[in-house]
Amino acid sequence: MEHIILYGSRYGSTRRYAGRLSELTGIPVADYHEALPLKGKAYMIYLGSLYAGGVSGVKKTFRNLALRPGQKLMIVTVGLADPGISENRENIRRSLQKQLPAGIYGAADLFHLRGAIDYEKLSLSHRTMMSLLYRSLKNRPSGEWSAEDRALMETYGKQVDFVDFDTLQPVVERIREWENERLH
Repeated sequence: MEHIILYGSRYGSTRRYAGRLSELTGIPVADYHEALPLKGKAYMIYLGSLYAGGVSGVKKTFRNLALRPGQKLMIVTVGLADPGISENRENIRRSLQKQLPAGIYGAADLFHLRGAIDYEKLSLSHRTMMSLLYRSLKNRPSGEWSAEDRALMETYGKQVDFVDFDTLQPVVERIREWENERLH
């Protein structure tokens, strides 16, 4: 297996994107828990859900990896916050920098997608955490909220699904660019 798509998904949005990306590219997909050694892979595409200031599984997956010349790495985050807002992208990237070795972070192509949430399906600990965050924000003036805070307040307690497979197009295009570079 020369290429692989890995994913770390808590409630399914990231797994859905990973499955669709596999269909679009023909690259095999696996949960990061089941990943084979990555050192022999030419392309590694990692999709991870955003959760509590981090990206699910990314630290564990890449902590001991050193990229060889020619290896390509892409990290795609999936979360509720709108990645079209620069403040959200900056927050995600700062979080990734804390989780990844500098050489891995610097070499990765980064993409950000929107996911989904269904409060009824959250675990008790996740519901509790979201409730505490909601109450904390509710007591602050809305003018002090970040873009991520506003998204949480707008979606709190609801079932929302922002998954849009069309947003995978730039990811697919980048993989095709890698392939063209390799062939020339």
